[in-house]
Amino acid sequence: MTVTKNKFIHDADQIAFNKKHRSTIKFNISRYDAAVERGKKLYSNLELARQRGSWIKERVINNLHDYLIQFEQNITANGAEVIWAETGDEAIRAVQGIIQENQARLIVKSKSMTTEEIEFNEHVEHLGVESLETDLGEYIVQIAGEKPYHIVTPAMHKSKEDISSLFHEKFDTPENSTPEFITAYVRKLLRNKFMRADIGVTGSNFLIADIGGIAVTENEGNAVMTFSFPKVHIAIAGIEKVIPSMKDLGLLWPLLAVHGTGQNISVYNSIVTGPRKEGETDGPEKMYVILMDNKRSELYQQDDQYLALKCIRCGACLNACPIYKNVGGYTYSSTYSGPIGSVITPFLKGMEEYNHLSSACSVCGKCTEVCPVKIPLHNLLLYNRRDAVEQGFGNMTWNMGMKAFEFAFMNRRRLDALSGKSKNRLAGLGKNALGDQKELPKFADKSFSQQWKSKK
Repeated sequence: MTVTKNKFIHDADQIAFNKKHRSTIKFNISRYDAAVERGKKLYSNLELARQRGSWIKERVINNLHDYLIQFEQNITANGAEVIWAETGDEAIRAVQGIIQENQARLIVKSKSMTTEEIEFNEHVEHLGVESLETDLGEYIVQIAGEKPYHIVTPAMHKSKEDISSLFHEKFDTPENSTPEFITAYVRKLLRNKFMRADIGVTGSNFLIADIGGIAVTENEGNAVMTFSFPKVHIAIAGIEKVIPSMKDLGLLWPLLAVHGTGQNISVYNSIVTGPRKEGETDGPEKMYVILMDNKRSELYQQDDQYLALKCIRCGACLNACPIYKNVGGYTYSSTYSGPIGSVITPFLKGMEEYNHLSSACSVCGKCTEVCPVKIPLHNLLLYNRRDAVEQGFGNMTWNMGMKAFEFAFMNRRRLDALSGKSKNRLAGLGKNALGDQKELPKFADKSFSQQWKSKK
């Protein structure tokens, strides 16, 4: 059993019975569930919208090379520089080169899971450069010394009382400060940073091939200031983020907003097609777009799991997942958590070390049901399990147990060969499969089939 798997089992056992955590997550996700339900009602035919969104993303994935080249040609023509990064390390080296070339000392960064994937902040701070998160949720977890808990809502695991206490500790703000007070405090603090920053870093929700632009959606306006105020703008995006045309945003932006936060559309939606041009007064002097692979090509080669590259990072599958709602985001020990994280992480970080995430699933199918681009997530998790076994990464004891299970359940007579007392004794030999907090149910003296036959 790998260290990562042992840690997952330990952490899941601890957090699943933490009543405060369960209460906070239940409350926060319930608010999202209610908003999303209202948002979905804005559609006259949501299923048709999902089908179209799925078709667009699948067309992209099946023609990924062509759309990426088109995007590169068009955004380069607009004055931006495109850098291809096969690995996360290559992306970081490209960033370090830009930092040194521009003698940067302060970076402001908008919310981006791609930068979390390559541990952007840690790497640039190692160079003595300050990297500041400007999304409120990301800023909260940054000053707490933590990672984002959720793809869309980084501080979902914290209550307003937790955040008030954190700010009192870090900034000596009044105890029991209201969310409004804290928001105003952070706004004032960050405005000064925006004015002084040398480089602004963003991700990209979509890379628009036909116009050569990046699309960024947000609710706070911090991303707009991130790429508008500094002289240098770096956008870091996974290669799967490309879409064919600007007209596709009319479908994809609302799908992302509704399934992510319940809004008809996010508050701020920006399209950036390059650096400031002659005669323009706003925008950066330089723009770099780093197109990152980082094992996505390995996922792309899979016959089944490649469909996970359709993901638009709305977070709907996390909010729907009963496992995620019990064990929380940190238990996964990966950038991407929940169902989508359990599908892609074994490819991004290694099947041997992370295949256990594919078993962190009850196969209820809720993630597939809510996905706005119709990714069959629960099926992909089953394919991951299959591949892990075929590659020899299954636990020997588990595999032997499954073989015994298969042998017994293939024939009713084999199941009935032992009495209920014998079955209870066998079940008591090993560690409780349900954990320390629950008890295994007792087998009846006679099986259901035996009881049925005797009554007949």
